[in-house]
Amino acid sequence: MKFILTPELGRLSKWLRILGFDVAYISRDDITALIIQALRDNRIILTRNTRLLNKLRVGRAIGIKSDSVSLQLKQVLGDLNIRVDQQNMFSRCTICNTELSRVDKEKIQGKVPEYVFNTQEEFFSCLACRRIYWAGTHWGNVRRCLEEIRSGVSS
Repeated sequence: MKFILTPELGRLSKWLRILGFDVAYISRDDITALIIQALRDNRIILTRNTRLLNKLRVGRAIGIKSDSVSLQLKQVLGDLNIRVDQQNMFSRCTICNTELSRVDKEKIQGKVPEYVFNTQEEFFSCLACRRIYWAGTHWGNVRRCLEEIRSGVSS
């Protein structure tokens, strides 16, 4: 499933990428470009912009109701009946949406903090923006947050 989000949903775009979804993010209000990209790439439009929702006559779109990113994520998962696949989590760069690649530990020495290098065995890299990822404590925090959201979706 692929999404395209409007400017006011930047934090939601990051969370959807954490879950492994292909998320395009429009950083400016350009309705024409948004619609063209949504149709071309078969993306679902997510927006809080009610004026935009009223103008849309093509494609699929969901009006996001809340300001809270956890409630936004809960709405998207619930409205689209999405089951999060653990295998896809943490597979995309949260910055540029590129799929991550596993990288040999030796190749990232000096590119991450020494403590991280010494305590982690697996590293992933974004080939587009060069950001490096590892399964630090934040991964556990994200998983706990998602469990809370999922338990709320199914109830």
